Amino acid sequence: MRRCRRLVLPSVALLSALITAACTGGTTPEPTSSVVPTPATNVVEVPLLPTTVDALPLTDVATFNELMGQLKGTPVVVNLWGSWCEPCKAEAPLLTAAAKAHPGVQFLGVNILDSRTGALGFLTTYDVPYPSVFDPPGAIKVSLGAFGQPDTYFYNANGDQVDKAVGALSQTSLDAGLAQIQPT
Repeated sequence: MRRCRRLVLPSVALLSALITAACTGGTTPEPTSSVVPTPATNVVEVPLLPTTVDALPLTDVATFNELMGQLKGTPVVVNLWGSWCEPCKAEAPLLTAAAKAHPGVQFLGVNILDSRTGALGFLTTYDVPYPSVFDPPGAIKVSLGAFGQPDTYFYNANGDQVDKAVGALSQTSLDAGLAQIQPT
């Protein structure tokens, strides 16, 4: 019996200390993330446009249409992509370079049919400088009339779609679309 008390008493004291620490907030700090959000390269500031590349806000068709309305006055390139999509991977360096080379054009990605983890990995791997929205069911894709991916849409400053590239972009198709939406 004496031996049991020797084991029980320290255990009770330890348990009591743990419960007290938990109830008073304890001294153990909450874990913090070491990931620093990457600021997005945005041409304009509008309420629905993500300000960091890794924000990836869940977006439905109505919210996407509202965002596009907010972007009127600015030429916009919208690219539908998925981290699992091989043609999307092939065109990503072209879009990244174009976004950096055309500071007057707002680039916007629409991540479709994907996982958040996959999407974030893609954005990091390809050093994407512009924001994307997250559309796991692909509803935005359907609303735009797209059947596959990637697809890229070019909008002039009036908000009119003036060109569309179906499938992976080539440098030629990207340049042609950009030429139609940039002021001369």
